Amino acid sequence: MSGPSDYQPSNPALQWLERRLPILGLMHSSFVVYPTPRNLNYWWTFGAILSFMLGMQILTGVILAMHYTPHADLAFKSVELIVRDVNYGWLLRNMHACGASMFFFAVYVHMLRGLYYGSYKEPREVLWILGVIIYLLMMATGFMGYVLPWGQMSFWGATVITNLFSAIPYFGESIVTLLWGGYSVGNPTLNRFFSLHYLLPFLIAGVVVLHVWALHVAGQNNPDGVEPKTEKDTVPFTPHATIKDGFGVACFLLLYAWFIFYMPNYLGDADNYIPANPGVTPPHIVPEWYYLPFYAILRSIPNKLAGVIGMFSAIIILCFLPWLDAAKTRSSKYRPLAKQFFWIFVVVCILLGYLGAQPPEGIYVIAGRVLTVCYFAYFLIVLPLLARIERPRPVPNSISEAILAKGGKAVASVAVMLVAAGALFLGSMQDARASEGSDKPPGNKWSFSGPFGKYDRGALQRGLKVYKEVCASCHGLSYIAFRNLAEAGGPGYSVAQAAAFASEYKVKDGPNDAGDMFERPGRPADYFPSPFPNEQAARAANGGAAPPDLSLITKARSYGRGFPWFIFDFFTQYQEQGPDYVSAVLQGFDDHVPEGVTIPEGSYYNKYFPGHAIKMPKPLSDGQVTYDDGSPTTVAQYAKDVTTFLMWTAEPHMEARKRLGFQVFVFLILFAGLMYFTKKKVWADSH
Repeated sequence: MSGPSDYQPSNPALQWLERRLPILGLMHSSFVVYPTPRNLNYWWTFGAILSFMLGMQILTGVILAMHYTPHADLAFKSVELIVRDVNYGWLLRNMHACGASMFFFAVYVHMLRGLYYGSYKEPREVLWILGVIIYLLMMATGFMGYVLPWGQMSFWGATVITNLFSAIPYFGESIVTLLWGGYSVGNPTLNRFFSLHYLLPFLIAGVVVLHVWALHVAGQNNPDGVEPKTEKDTVPFTPHATIKDGFGVACFLLLYAWFIFYMPNYLGDADNYIPANPGVTPPHIVPEWYYLPFYAILRSIPNKLAGVIGMFSAIIILCFLPWLDAAKTRSSKYRPLAKQFFWIFVVVCILLGYLGAQPPEGIYVIAGRVLTVCYFAYFLIVLPLLARIERPRPVPNSISEAILAKGGKAVASVAVMLVAAGALFLGSMQDARASEGSDKPPGNKWSFSGPFGKYDRGALQRGLKVYKEVCASCHGLSYIAFRNLAEAGGPGYSVAQAAAFASEYKVKDGPNDAGDMFERPGRPADYFPSPFPNEQAARAANGGAAPPDLSLITKARSYGRGFPWFIFDFFTQYQEQGPDYVSAVLQGFDDHVPEGVTIPEGSYYNKYFPGHAIKMPKPLSDGQVTYDDGSPTTVAQYAKDVTTFLMWTAEPHMEARKRLGFQVFVFLILFAGLMYFTKKKVWADSH
């Protein structure tokens, strides 16, 4: 479609450059005068969205790599220090982590659009295959990136997925050993994954260049699936497509910003805020939502090798789609049967995603096998058969004659299906990660909830007092420095007060000139000291159970809200499962053990703790801590105050995050409005 450019710059310097390196002419022919079908709808905007997201992921990833430490003993801490101590590190981390989900969301829409409108058909076979290659590279990059925080789900996800290669005959064990760099997932594995995660996005960018090149050679498909015949069928790429894509990207950024500033943990897993522990396996090892359908296919096949083949075949089969579907009519818009089977296929993918998050047992396994058969049947049976028996409706002779008024219904249908898919995926993950055998914690009214929530300074100071007098004897705050108490968004102490508070602690330091370790008063730069020298000492002092560090406890604990609450949570920005759980556990102790519940020796009954048996004795009682401000000295008040304080230790920049989020949303809404009216003006004479 785009050929040699007739672009001739007027500036002498640019003329000199153009004669020797005609890059400006290439850009002019490819992105300015490139003829674009005038009937493209907003589903084509996701190509521009994907280009934008790839750039954002590479940019934020490079900056994060400057501060990240790829070592098994330091990776988890380095990520937390990025969030806490690097200027706007929390923003970079949220943009990169949420960006991965937004990237996959956009690519699934992009692929479904291509599937629906037949964008894989001649002469665009190579274009489609390059897109599948990009998708495979994205999956590998996303998996390796998920391992880098080195939390519990990262570690065990790496263990489970890399073990799949052991199913390959003869070479499997060698491949696994090569990936691990040893005989188990460890520091060499992390280094390998970090290197590949850093390099693969640049490979993706290279394949994207080929993808765009192939697009410009074959030309863009369009909703009607007919090739442009005259100049009336096309418009210049700039300004028509660029302005339209700009408006679409602006609208997409509103969704992206919603997660970055208000729901940063909604798409993540609470277990990944627990440092990796090879000795403790999570009850449910579940991948990220964008891998769930293929994970379901893997688990539905009882043979390990067959399951691995089935999982990879579910992706590779997309490469053969141009030859499996031999129908002459491209767009499903004119193929009634193909359109119905397409929506059935979408439902199958959604249900596979749901099953991928469920335990591999009982009806879930049977349903997974049935849906796996349906998935492959769509490509191997339905599409080839439809090409022979279906009678499509007449296709317009040209784009200019096409009637596009009815496209809105299809757009609305796709939007509904995508929202349903996302809701089902996320809800199923929350159900899978629910605390087994425990009552759901009651909800609380927290001052820090909602888009304008702030920490209650009085509650933070009271919670710090409860921590110091009650919790500090067993639990550490290893990610909180005394200087943080005087920082904006915190308890509101002055620098002098933070220094005085630090001096009340004894911090181990050294060695001195004599080579000995010594104790000294704490300084503002010091971190809260741990009550135990090591984990073994902590276990010995607490009946064999090591008390967890409380710095991240409110983000490392969660519970399943279930249907339909997880849908409402997205719109209401509810992210307080962790605080609700912590507060409930602190108040959930009961000396009366219900019938049918057995508590082991040395454990205590707790209504909200998973399994109800907890090693920690009841920590709070009425009148235990004296408040100077006259607040009630009850267990309920203690629990709420210390939970508020622990929420601050987990999210010290929450107020800044929400404040910046409001400013970004105002800007994006204004920008989207400006782009919309500009688009209307540009397209006014083209419709």
